[in-house]
Amino acid sequence: MNDNTSDRRATALFVSHGGGPLPLLGDAAHRQLVDSLKVISVAFPRPAAIILVSAHWEADRPTVTGADNPALIYDYYNFPPASYEIRYPAPGQPALAAKIHSLLVRQGIDAAISDHRGFDHGLFVPLKIMYPEADIPCVQLSLVKGLDPGIHLQMGRALASLPTENVLVIGSGFSFHNLPAFFRPGSAAEKAMNADFEQWLIDTCSSDRISESERHRRLVNWAEAPAARFCHPREEHLLPLHVCYGVADSPARQVFRFEVMGKQASAFLW
Repeated sequence: MNDNTSDRRATALFVSHGGGPLPLLGDAAHRQLVDSLKVISVAFPRPAAIILVSAHWEADRPTVTGADNPALIYDYYNFPPASYEIRYPAPGQPALAAKIHSLLVRQGIDAAISDHRGFDHGLFVPLKIMYPEADIPCVQLSLVKGLDPGIHLQMGRALASLPTENVLVIGSGFSFHNLPAFFRPGSAAEKAMNADFEQWLIDTCSSDRISESERHRRLVNWAEAPAARFCHPREEHLLPLHVCYGVADSPARQVFRFEVMGKQASAFLW
């Protein structure tokens, strides 16, 4: 599935962003995640701009933020007052938003630009750890309601031909996202299911023994993976990964593994 855009593709990164604002509040159960994000941030050159696909924004069609200075959306509940005082004043980049919109439309995808939508915690939590200066222009891209894996792979393919140099595409989700399971100790069976899905995901995303057509097939049919619906009762936290793979169309070159709230999780760099 590779094409002649491969030598100028943006860097793609899928991150597990943790539980709400907890990574920014010193939560001990997120220490490994925070440390991993700091390591990841120096694993490649500092980007000139960031396109971030967040698990926390679903729209009727792919939508990009077009404001010069998007506000923050504190889209979490019942956290300490400090959670709602977090600041991350990264600028937007309307010209980049227009390019993204154009590329999506050229790919045959109906798309939109929102001049009012702000940055949700899927953006500001991991980026405040990775790039605390908040001086890199950011554009956020939505998921599409219905959560069809194929359309999200196609969105990534559209971004693969982005002519802007040194752009980082981040998929901000979670490789494990079963909320009730985070708040119980977990039986041996649940730990095995978590481990089995993580191994499947790592093999699928990073093995160079898998063809790109087979990798694509696996990601489209991700619900057939071991313990898929235990690890993702709803797939909005997995699909940002599909956009990243659509950009890369190749095996991930680095895998980062860590625990979050007692569960195995991972990040992937293409």
